[in-house]
Amino acid sequence: MRSGYAFAVNWRYSPIFCCAYRRDATGSERLNRSKFSPTTAAAVVVANMIGTGVFTSLGFQLLDIQSGFVLLMLWTIGGVTALCGALTYAELGAALPRSGGEYHFLTQIYHPGVGFVSGWVSATIGFAAPTALAAITFGAYLGKVFPDLPRNLSASALVLALTVVHAGTRRSSGGVQRWLTGLKLLFIVLFCFLGWSLVEQGQPVRFLPASGDGVLLTSGAFAVALIFVNYAYTGWNAATYLTSELDAPQRNLPRVLALGTMVVAVSYVMLNFTFLYVAPISELTGQLEIGYVAAQHIFGADGAQIMGVALALLLVSTVSAMILAGPRVLHVIGQDFRAFRWLAKTNEHEIPTVAIWVQSALALLFIWTASFESILVFAGFTLGVSTFLTVTGVFVLRWRQPALERPFRVTGYPLPPLIYLLVTGWTLGYILVQRPEEGWMGLSLMTLGGVVYWLSSRGQRGPNTSTRERNRQLRDS
Repeated sequence: MRSGYAFAVNWRYSPIFCCAYRRDATGSERLNRSKFSPTTAAAVVVANMIGTGVFTSLGFQLLDIQSGFVLLMLWTIGGVTALCGALTYAELGAALPRSGGEYHFLTQIYHPGVGFVSGWVSATIGFAAPTALAAITFGAYLGKVFPDLPRNLSASALVLALTVVHAGTRRSSGGVQRWLTGLKLLFIVLFCFLGWSLVEQGQPVRFLPASGDGVLLTSGAFAVALIFVNYAYTGWNAATYLTSELDAPQRNLPRVLALGTMVVAVSYVMLNFTFLYVAPISELTGQLEIGYVAAQHIFGADGAQIMGVALALLLVSTVSAMILAGPRVLHVIGQDFRAFRWLAKTNEHEIPTVAIWVQSALALLFIWTASFESILVFAGFTLGVSTFLTVTGVFVLRWRQPALERPFRVTGYPLPPLIYLLVTGWTLGYILVQRPEEGWMGLSLMTLGGVVYWLSSRGQRGPNTSTRERNRQLRDS
């Protein structure tokens, strides 16, 4: 218990503000305006995950796999894998409660150089690239309805507008994020319900296992398709980037990660079942705007125009969540490395405005210079390596620091982290074999990050003592 707060007792959330209410020792409520509430953190997790991947991946998967059962198994396995990763990150986040995600975990578990490379990846690919992908998809859906509107221009305008919102205060930032995420979930439920109700005869797709499905489940095509699925689930770890700014992180982080991941897994299976049920496979194969094609078969040409705008608006929350969470990695790198201390600058509300604008500038660069699929595979591989090392870290940390306080432990340990490592390792290996260009690009990016670390750490004694002090303070809170 600290300075008049009863931290574990009787707290509630405001439906409007992004802050948490607490009762102090006298029973009166006090508003903690300096922290994000668990509701906002959960909204960030859900919005980070539900974005580009689920509305674009199916078209690429259908190029090699056209079994409804195998396709739904893809999304189910991806959901189980993401949940295993989320439970593992929950243990690490509760034991090492500081913002920064993989950057912070790998710095503490392995070496500051490993953490820096992961932070470098998060800054360049982990958030900037997915922000660009979601914004590009936003422009693509909007372009279906307004053909004269340049896709890259609308994507860039979205990034800039949300950057302004999140560079302000936590109150406005968290409020916008919660409302956008709530509308997204409502839309998905309505879209699926109307698809099942309005389409009189579903497509002749088999959703039960049949001969040949076993071969598909162990094929290279399945492994590569799983990369697209795992990319769609990317974001289950988003709340760990906000740990220092989350209310009571050691208690709330595990709940936020697990609940957010399960909600998204159910939503993904529902959406892909709906896409396959309402639209012919021949029209979906190779298409980027899967949601728009499905909407044409549910609502007709005129209704699809309206749905195209709605699908575009869904992606606003995804771009928003990434612009909110991602810059926190740059912020903590700025706190730990003198060469990047300019990234640690904040405004009067302690919002890392410089880091936010830097990440948005990188996203704009991707929007105007790279192709969609190349970014997708490249980002999926590079992020997979980073999360693979982090999940492995739960074994390393238990071995090296068995006495470390762990307010949350992985349920069913060691099975969840082992499942995550098995699935992720399999897909990473297949990318190096079947898509070597993107795989080696990812490894080259990590090598470049190592060079940047070596240059930036010359004359510096590694993470400064204030980092250790912040970790101690966060555990005490």
